[in-house]
Amino acid sequence: MDEVEAGKQKFLEVVQEVDRSVQVVIPVTPSNSMFLISLTKGPNRKFITVSEDDILDLPHEASIQAKVTKTVKDAIATL
Repeated sequence: MDEVEAGKQKFLEVVQEVDRSVQVVIPVTPSNSMFLISLTKGPNRKFITVSEDDILDLPHEASIQAKVTKTVKDAIATL
């Protein structure tokens, strides 16, 4: 598994820890070094952007995990 795939897997784990009912769509490749990620819960959808560097560092850096977890929690709260 390459670094990007490991980061995407960790992102999915973060979302599942926050709310198991949220569906996630992560693009295969970033656009302008950003991933536009779709979070869907029931009829509601929210898009968030996460930098490619954050995805790469997510499995290894506690500070990045905290930042991404906060972003995910805030986004899910609006769903």
